Amino acid sequence: MSADTNTVKQSDWETKQLIGGEWVGAAAGTTWDLIDPGSESLIEQVPYGDAADALAAIDAAAAAFPAWAAKTAYQRAEVLEGAAAWISANADALARVTTEESGKPLGDSKGEWLSAVTYLTWFAAEGVRAYGRTVPPRAPNRRILVTPQPLGVVGTITAWNFPVYNIVRTWAAALAAGNTVVGRPSEFTPRSAFLLGRALVEGGAPAGVINVVNGDPAGMAQAMLDDPRLRKLAFTGSVRVGKLLMDGASRTLTRLALELGGNAPVIVCPDVKDVTRLARLAARFKVRNAGQVCIAPQRFYVHDAIAEPFQDAVVTAMEGMKVGHGLDEGVAVGPLINARQRERVEELVGSTVAAGARLLTGGTRPDRPGYFYAPTVVSDVAQGMPLDEQEVFGPVMPIARYDSADEVIARANAGEHGLAAYLFTSDLNTALVMSERLEFGMVAVNDWMPVTAEAPFGGMKGSGIGRETGSEGLSEYMESKAVYIGGVQL
Repeated sequence: MSADTNTVKQSDWETKQLIGGEWVGAAAGTTWDLIDPGSESLIEQVPYGDAADALAAIDAAAAAFPAWAAKTAYQRAEVLEGAAAWISANADALARVTTEESGKPLGDSKGEWLSAVTYLTWFAAEGVRAYGRTVPPRAPNRRILVTPQPLGVVGTITAWNFPVYNIVRTWAAALAAGNTVVGRPSEFTPRSAFLLGRALVEGGAPAGVINVVNGDPAGMAQAMLDDPRLRKLAFTGSVRVGKLLMDGASRTLTRLALELGGNAPVIVCPDVKDVTRLARLAARFKVRNAGQVCIAPQRFYVHDAIAEPFQDAVVTAMEGMKVGHGLDEGVAVGPLINARQRERVEELVGSTVAAGARLLTGGTRPDRPGYFYAPTVVSDVAQGMPLDEQEVFGPVMPIARYDSADEVIARANAGEHGLAAYLFTSDLNTALVMSERLEFGMVAVNDWMPVTAEAPFGGMKGSGIGRETGSEGLSEYMESKAVYIGGVQL
């Protein structure tokens, strides 16, 4: 079927759970009030299940696994490519759904859906390159083959900040490798996950290959950890919950992939060519998705020699940002996801200023409905202050000054996070040496987006375990089986 004939209206989509190829409500009949964070109004009521729904989804995934694993990599690739075509045909309507529930500007939502196309098509191609190898034997009448095989049922529990990207990078890899999937998205953004599931169904995924449930996070996670048929659980969220999952996984030896957020340092060296331009870009990427980005540039360390012009340009850029509902034209900064998150951001800013930092702009709630927080700049942020130690997850830029490379590297590496780091310099030697010393899974040098389908995504230290995307991301959803064949007659 061509992409054009798959085009549908938003009203044609059922926003229900997907279990065993059927769109269903929660087993207990319970629902969740889905709220638009940009208006605080009710969008709709969606299914909100519990462990029983997760178990039903695992049952369906386990039943579908043998046939899906037996398909060729090329057959599985056709499903992923079909899903990508359906998304491309419906990107505008899909983006509106995501903006309504997440609050992000409409253009960002569309970009997220189109990035899903990239991840689906890339893993479709990478799946057919999952080669094994032949190991030279010591004996002439023996053969040793190493073959990659899928794990089985894979579970995912993902966050609300990127309701499509957070899951597609895992689902695409897991499905390309021959696994079946049970996905549990955030209750704040479940419809985007339901629709990614629909895309895979429209692409030809057999019943039970992809399952999407929504409901009680603790109960569903426990059901996944308790069931030995679920061989791996991929989680995006907080360090606290990641540690709880590690404890639970020890009982069934469930594999884990943990992406536990970051507190990314941004080191601005004195040799940057255009301080004003860099400051404007820093402001734009700082407020992307209202700052609710795991790899968001967070702790800005600016050299003394350029700190004043950098701060002045950042303040001007932040004050020029249009704040509003994600569906409004020209909006750069949407709302935070809920009232609790806004209160947390307010508390971090307030306590940091009370500790001696300076509020240069922002620090207020716009007078309008929705969970908005004004783009904010705080300077003179010392080590140990809340905005230095904690991931803010809001449109807030903390700025500190530094004098020496050793000083800033030590401060950047302090703390438990190790996901992404940023470095801006015009000197190649500085770029090489400092990037080598930064204790982070991804280092962006003169770049603001250390993320792509073809390279590994993941952190060090307290930011997680494992890698998503890239060839490393595919291999994490496969086992290597060694086959020994003896008695070969020459």
